Amino acid sequence: MTETELLDEARHAMLNAYAPYSKFCVGAALLAEDGTVYTGCNIENASYGASICAERVAIAGCISDKKRHIRRIAICSTSGNETFPCGICRQVMSEFMDEDSQIILETKDGGFHVYTLAELLPYSFNSDSMNSGK
Repeated sequence: MTETELLDEARHAMLNAYAPYSKFCVGAALLAEDGTVYTGCNIENASYGASICAERVAIAGCISDKKRHIRRIAICSTSGNETFPCGICRQVMSEFMDEDSQIILETKDGGFHVYTLAELLPYSFNSDSMNSGK
């Protein structure tokens, strides 16, 4: 699946966003190791801490379907700008993506920019971090 096709899936998912408070709709689409695509949209809550990002919705669907490795994820929003994943989403991504896995962000001109997980989350905390010092 190309970057553009994955972004199309993310745009479609964004239409389902529930964002009555911020009006900031986000869509995400990820490509699992077996080629299956999972999508997600942000879901806000009056208690803001209970809101969940589009990226984690897509990842939860993937993991619930017993997939454990994500090749790439595409993210878009109603802002029209590159919408970088928040810190929590980056940490969750690091659990299921390799450092060189791709994060594709839609740009203002309708194009995209590709980053690796290592670029967006250098020095991540992972299972290796828990075993250091032993």
